[in-house]
Amino acid sequence: MAETPALERLIARDRTVTLTGLIVLCALAWAYIAMGAGLGMSASEMTTLTLFPHQQSPALANMAGSGMGAMAMRPQPVVASVLAGWVLPITMWWVMMIAMMAPSAAPTILLYARVHRHSIARGSAQERLAPTGAFAGGYLLIWLGFSILAATLHRMMESSGIISDMGSRSQWLSAGVLIAAGLYQFSPLKAACLSHCRSPAGFLSRHWRPHATGALRLGAMHGAFCVGCCWVLMALLFVGGAMNLVWIAALSLLVLVEKFVPPGRWVGRGVGLLLVGWGVATMLCDGCAVGI
Repeated sequence: MAETPALERLIARDRTVTLTGLIVLCALAWAYIAMGAGLGMSASEMTTLTLFPHQQSPALANMAGSGMGAMAMRPQPVVASVLAGWVLPITMWWVMMIAMMAPSAAPTILLYARVHRHSIARGSAQERLAPTGAFAGGYLLIWLGFSILAATLHRMMESSGIISDMGSRSQWLSAGVLIAAGLYQFSPLKAACLSHCRSPAGFLSRHWRPHATGALRLGAMHGAFCVGCCWVLMALLFVGGAMNLVWIAALSLLVLVEKFVPPGRWVGRGVGLLLVGWGVATMLCDGCAVGI
């Protein structure tokens, strides 16, 4: 069946279509976070309460009880309990990872779309369009797996009282995560994963696989390298609060700088030194606030 002129024009503009889709995806993810990710208060209110816990009105402070931990502890029907206890936290973490990581993955996704378009001389429009979506889908599925683990760990630590919606309540947890995140910036594993993320062309040329299943596998591989590069940085959200917009924006910017700015590796190592110093100071500061 012959392709229609409209489909031909759409395929010719696949870069624009892919870029538009990524922008819309990121915008929706950030909007979901800003509205509070279903936790009962906006991210800006959560951030304000986290950064200035002693300067809020009683009304705003009471809203903290409507967060993820409070919803999980209230007596609820089984379906509502599952929704509040697992679906919402996993969704929150996944959307947060999409908002933070999709911008840094965009160059590789766009390059994949371009290479795939030039590598296909025949086939239907559907065959030509599907693999870019499969590549992006594989990438996002890896972050979904990470989000399931993060949400599970988040709930376990909330149940034990180590953390709350506002962040860490444990001086030693805060110090340990800060130091671990700082040291990881200097690790060979971080360097190896970052090298793949910093070279989209080299990554695609070494690991290219044809067809939709190959695209899904390739996207998952790219996602795995990104997780390997950033997973300890994401653990900082346990310390500063999972809905702390300051930390979300700062980590998003750091990931972009590390991957695409020429001195990004040195910036990352400088941040690593800062985190180690911060962690040591937190460990030595007896009785100081652990939230960030």
